[in-house]
Amino acid sequence: MGLQISISDSILQAIRLPEQRIEQELRQELAIALYAKDLLSFGKARELAQLDKYEFGQLLGCRGVFRHYTEEELDDDLTYARCE
Repeated sequence: MGLQISISDSILQAIRLPEQRIEQELRQELAIALYAKDLLSFGKARELAQLDKYEFGQLLGCRGVFRHYTEEELDDDLTYARCE
């Protein structure tokens, strides 16, 4: 099951992008906005944007959106790096 959002033809026609890029651009914009508001995790926002980790991280950086990174995630990363 998924959610579909209806966007009127007049709005779609007003978007200044080639038709074949509109869906991907809208997915990315929504993913960035939801991640920035802490409504989606990095992984789920990346999934929505249909980008790999590196690409989504780059996109966030280009937009000035800081990555949410907790102390718990840091501890997990350090443990993994030490091979413990």
